[in-house]
Amino acid sequence: MSRWSPAGGPAEPGDGILARVPHLRVWLDVAVVAATAASAVRFVDAHGDSDRLAVVLGGAVALVALYAADPRRRWVGLRDGWWAVGWCVGLVLVWAALVVLAPSFSWVAVPLSFVALQVLPFRTAAVVVAAMTLVVAVQWTRMQHRFDPTVVVGPLTVAALTVIAYRALEREATTRRRLLEELREAQGELSEAQHTAGVLTERARLSREIHDSVAQSLSSVNLLLQAAEQDWAARPESARGHVGRAATSAREGLEEVRRLVRDLAPPELDGVDAAALPAALRRVCERATAATDLQLDVLVHGDPMAVPTEAAAVLLRTARGALANVVEHAGACRVAVSLTYQPDEVILDVRDDGRGFDPARVGRAGLRGRGLAGLAERARQHGGSLAVESAPAAGTAVAVSIPVPGAVGGAS
Repeated sequence: MSRWSPAGGPAEPGDGILARVPHLRVWLDVAVVAATAASAVRFVDAHGDSDRLAVVLGGAVALVALYAADPRRRWVGLRDGWWAVGWCVGLVLVWAALVVLAPSFSWVAVPLSFVALQVLPFRTAAVVVAAMTLVVAVQWTRMQHRFDPTVVVGPLTVAALTVIAYRALEREATTRRRLLEELREAQGELSEAQHTAGVLTERARLSREIHDSVAQSLSSVNLLLQAAEQDWAARPESARGHVGRAATSAREGLEEVRRLVRDLAPPELDGVDAAALPAALRRVCERATAATDLQLDVLVHGDPMAVPTEAAAVLLRTARGALANVVEHAGACRVAVSLTYQPDEVILDVRDDGRGFDPARVGRAGLRGRGLAGLAERARQHGGSLAVESAPAAGTAVAVSIPVPGAVGGAS
């Protein structure tokens, strides 16, 4: 099991609990040099005539020089964590030897303890700090020539509390970083889920648009070409008419694809005001039933009004999709399409006298493509609703209502 460093990643040798504290190393540089210099001055002042003077001063210089050779510094070039661990251990050993010669250097233990907490793993650093505290207590006891329990217990207590406090801070910081990482991951997953949902929604929309536009155009072309094939020998003029209408439907289908890419309204509404919806509806109905023997009635009730282009597009595509279902599935002889204007909505009805079906079977075998389900979904997306009434051998009625808030009335 790996240990985690304050930076939030797996700990490495030379990466202690204070390794990521900003600017701490600069202050440690100052503290180590100042404490070593002050201890050396005190030793010279108190033991200037001692035969240990040269050794102690040499040891102080060696301690500062070794500290300056910190392998974590860029100019040293030894970036491996194990070099930092060896350097820290050597620094503590040099300091301990110096304290044995001159107990006044005990004060250097304070900054060196923070160095150990920077470099060594927590448990190792705790042991080293405890050992340094014990060395200080023993040397002060030797210097005073008597045992003082406060000299032992006091430094050990301070060292233990310091290490424990920093350990608690490290754990809290690590927990906070983990929570932030989990939050970022959750945000990323949420963003991805939203993106996926958007993609699926757009795919569903395109599926409906293709079914009710391009697919219906291709179906019309197919029916017209079949009719032309049947009339080719006996009625060539009629066959040429079917082929001509098939070509027209194919061009309209191509234009529909282009408009679908640009997400524009159906071509029936191009270049005219949306108030011309009844005329556009007649063109759609006539085109959808051109290759059949269906008797078609297109009726308009109420006073035509200006209808927003988006709402008009929904009604036209619904009419085209419903008529395609009649042509392909109903086996009807007659179909009536009615457009009813209400003060706050427009209602489209498509009724046929075909074989009918059980509405409960919508989406099961026997109903191809997206069919009525796609029509209902489009109506719901625009705040409307779709109702279907049908029974076997009793025909089918499809009614879709689209709200038209703020519609402007006009004369028929």
